[in-house]
Amino acid sequence: MSPPLVLASSSPFRRMLMENAGLAFESRAADIDERKIEAGLEGASPDEVALSLAKAKALEVGSHFSGALVIGSDQTMSLGSRVYHKAKSLAEAKESLLSLSGKTHRLNSAIALARNNEVVWEHVAHADLTVRTLSESFVDRYLSRVGERVFGSVGAYQLEGEGIQLFSRIEGDYFTILGLPMLPLLEKLRELGAIDG
Repeated sequence: MSPPLVLASSSPFRRMLMENAGLAFESRAADIDERKIEAGLEGASPDEVALSLAKAKALEVGSHFSGALVIGSDQTMSLGSRVYHKAKSLAEAKESLLSLSGKTHRLNSAIALARNNEVVWEHVAHADLTVRTLSESFVDRYLSRVGERVFGSVGAYQLEGEGIQLFSRIEGDYFTILGLPMLPLLEKLRELGAIDG
């Protein structure tokens, strides 16, 4: 019998992606301090930061599920050397959005699979998103309409909602954008015999 699958996340979007794919799994949020881990990664690339966090989540949750295959994931958002974090205020969200205006930024979505305190697989997928040129007044109106929902995502937008209006071009798959690259994950789970292949 294949080992149980555990998703190391409380994200409703990641759970939805797994459920929609017909996977049977448990989910549990990892008890880690993401900012503390990031602080120890000074000079690391956005890919390395996302992967370190994904591995930390998988290993922490895996410590509660002996023999299970635990899926850890994390996503960073970068523009050049700048790595973005979730805004803590509407003013911060506005600054983030205006800094992205007319530019292409990257979402770096990492997955790590762990079993019995060992990472058995890791992967990073990318999506490149071009924000159209935004006026300050449009950003103000956008933020007043979406309100506190902007605090739920790193870029102060949610593509599955009104945030789609901010973009002129998107290169990358939907799953990577939502933070769980499903196609490489499913391929690896089949390879490991964790799901029906």
